[in-house]
Amino acid sequence: MDKKELVERQRAYFESGATLGLKFRIDALKTFLKAVIANESRLKEALFADLGKSGCEAYMTEIGLCRDELRFLIKHLPGWVRSRRVPTPLVQFSAESFVVPEPYGLSLIISPWNYPLLLSLDPLAGAIAAGNCAVLKPSNYSPHTSAALSEMLSAIFPPEYVSVVTGGRAENADLLEQKFDYIFFTGSVTVGKVVMEAASKHLTPLSLELGGKSPVIIDETANIPLTAKRLAFGKYVNAGQTCVAPDYAYVHTSQKEKLIEELKRVIPVFYPGGANDERLPRIVNEKHFDRLTKLMEGENAVIGGETRRETLKIAPTV
Repeated sequence: MDKKELVERQRAYFESGATLGLKFRIDALKTFLKAVIANESRLKEALFADLGKSGCEAYMTEIGLCRDELRFLIKHLPGWVRSRRVPTPLVQFSAESFVVPEPYGLSLIISPWNYPLLLSLDPLAGAIAAGNCAVLKPSNYSPHTSAALSEMLSAIFPPEYVSVVTGGRAENADLLEQKFDYIFFTGSVTVGKVVMEAASKHLTPLSLELGGKSPVIIDETANIPLTAKRLAFGKYVNAGQTCVAPDYAYVHTSQKEKLIEELKRVIPVFYPGGANDERLPRIVNEKHFDRLTKLMEGENAVIGGETRRETLKIAPTV
C-alpha cells in the first residue's frame, strides 16, 4: 500500500473514534498478548536468525519483557484513562477543572536492530493503550524479526489500525514525509537528527531514544566478585549490542588487578566457548563486525580478543 494512502486510511479510522473506548483498547492489548505467547517459537527463531540469540536470552531480554509490559498495561489502563480533577484558579470561580487523557492520533514507531522485538512491541503496546493508530517501521538489519512482526501483527490487527512497513532507508524517508501526530524513534544520533528534522516540518512531537556512552565507576569499596559478575552480564548480553551496556570502567588503582583476575574467572563461566560459544550472540552484520574488530587493533586484550568472521562472533573481551 502507498504510504500516503496508508496514513490517510489510519487517520480516517482514528477520527471515526473506534480506538478511543477503554474496552476496545483492553481487548486489543489482550489480543496482542495472546499473539506474542502463541508466536513465541517463531519469534525466538527470528531472533536467532538475526542476532544468534539463544532461546533463553531471547525470552529474557525481549519476549518476556514484552509480555510483562502488556500485562502491566492491561492491569493499569482503567485507572490511567480516567479524568482527574485539579484545582481551579480563583479567577475561574465557580468552574471545575479536569485533566482528561487523550491520544495523539497517528503514531510512527521506528525501531532498531539490536533489540528488534522489544523495541518494536513495547512502544506499540503503549500507542495502543493510549488509543492511537500506529505504523511500525522495524529495522532492515534484522529482516527475520521484521518479517515475523509483520506476519504476527497483520494477523490480529487491520492495517488501518496497526500496520508494519518493512524495508530500508527509502521506506523510512517515505514515512517521514507523511504527517504523523507522534513519532517514537530508537537508534543512532545520526539518524535521530534526520527524524527530528523531518518531524519539525509538521511540528510533530517526538521521543528520541539515542545511543550513548555508559561508564562504570569502581571505587575502593566495591565488592569485586559481585562487580565482575554484573559487568560480565551487562556488557556481554546481546554481544554488547545494548545502548546502556557498560562501555568502559574507571577503576580505583587498588582494585584494578583484582577486577581483571575476577573477570578472568567469571567470563569463562558465562561463555566457556569464547568466540565459539553457541550461547554467545553474534554481531548483527559484517559492517559492524569490521568496525568493532578495528577498535581492537593495537590494543592489549587482557581477556579474550578472538574473532570469527565467518560466524560474526567476537569473544568477550577486556
